[in-house]
Amino acid sequence: MPQATRKLNAFPVFMRVEGEAVAIVGGGEEALAKARLIGQSSAVLRIVSDAAEPELLAFIATNGAAIHIAAAYDAAHLEGAVMVFAASGNEALDRRVAEDARRLGIPVNAVDRPELCDFFTPALVNRAPVAIAIGTEGAGPVLAQMLRSRIDRMLSPSLGPLASLAASLRGTAERLLPKGNARRRFWSDFFGGSPARAMAAGQLSQAHDAAVDLLLSNAPASGHVALVGAGPGAKDLLTLRAHRLLMEADVIVHDALVPEAIVAMGRRDAERLPVGKRKGCHTKSQAEINALLIELGRDGKRVVRLKSGDPLVFGRAGEEMAALRDAGVAYEVVPGVTAAFAAAADFELPLTLRGVSSSMVFTTGHDLKGNSLPDWAKLAISGATVAVYMGRSVAAEVAGRLIEAGLSPDTAVAVVENASLANRRRFHGTLADLPSLEVRADLTGPVMTIIGDAVAGANFERSEPLATHRHEGAAQTAVGVER
Repeated sequence: MPQATRKLNAFPVFMRVEGEAVAIVGGGEEALAKARLIGQSSAVLRIVSDAAEPELLAFIATNGAAIHIAAAYDAAHLEGAVMVFAASGNEALDRRVAEDARRLGIPVNAVDRPELCDFFTPALVNRAPVAIAIGTEGAGPVLAQMLRSRIDRMLSPSLGPLASLAASLRGTAERLLPKGNARRRFWSDFFGGSPARAMAAGQLSQAHDAAVDLLLSNAPASGHVALVGAGPGAKDLLTLRAHRLLMEADVIVHDALVPEAIVAMGRRDAERLPVGKRKGCHTKSQAEINALLIELGRDGKRVVRLKSGDPLVFGRAGEEMAALRDAGVAYEVVPGVTAAFAAAADFELPLTLRGVSSSMVFTTGHDLKGNSLPDWAKLAISGATVAVYMGRSVAAEVAGRLIEAGLSPDTAVAVVENASLANRRRFHGTLADLPSLEVRADLTGPVMTIIGDAVAGANFERSEPLATHRHEGAAQTAVGVER
């Protein structure tokens, strides 16, 4: 089943346990492990065992919230508990505990017996009041512990005290700051700015003062626009900076070629504005997009202008930057993986190759429409690798003009549709085969074409020859003429 449609069989929740009883039935290692886990909370542990092992007894002696019932198990021991753990190591007893708990309407976990469990215990990263719970529905406890260890290393020990400070200021923030952008901006600056830095340095009073200064500041929110490269399509090719900005954005202005899966990586409550910019489908003109970005920036919004590939490579970022500069709206550019690099990676193709090609050309091919040959065509003839964006519709013209200018018809060519994605298709051939792309109505995704002697160093094991389609295209043309 595809990951996008896979459903959780166990839904994660956080249950209130402060002052509540949690019953653990058992006296050995299993019971001790659960006692240590629940002992990280403010619950009252009710440990039922008539033969508790020394380590468990030592834990009970040092934990003021643990009560030991030194008696043989009875269903009455579960009454009033909010959770029950069957941790005796005895299958018959654990099954009896589980049945009693269900009869009493109390959720139960039976250690190492998933078929008896109403819930599963997670691997826990504790930065109280912040908690991160990692579950595998009982399928991979070792995997859960590995993930817990990685996340634990990522999170500063100061995260808990910082969250506690935030909780103490929450009521004041709600009174002083209007709901929406201003309040969200405060919390973003709180967790990512001077209060967080002071807390990380162990300076609690300075963190509090910095938070109060931030809260009482009357400076209007300043807008900011980030021109962000979404990459060629694969989610995991998005940069860390791009992901961070998406999570902070109030508004995401995105092109049609940006997959929904990447747009969805933004904050859930961010406003999403599609602006088209796809071949044959322009929902907004460039002037309208420029005006929209300026308006949002002047309204104090944090905006991500999400563009396919890299914003600076055929992304019209130059026009947007000029408009934002003239309007006095702050902006930044976040590079993305451009389609040429993704296509080359799909082919394991060296774009530069020592002794063969030491330069590159990025082009759409549309500048071949004029009478004079553009400078990049001369570079191609001298050995540069040429990457042609949106190249299917102009493939014949590109091939014809380059051959006419002196580039050998046998020059190697690699073509990728939907570079970087799971549904990508790869084709290889020569410059003479390239015109066959124009009759390929089945190529509906973005097409990237790479031309040059360096292409001969690619891996063609997973690609189709263009020559087959070249002959099919010729045959179709002949039939059309006869008709």
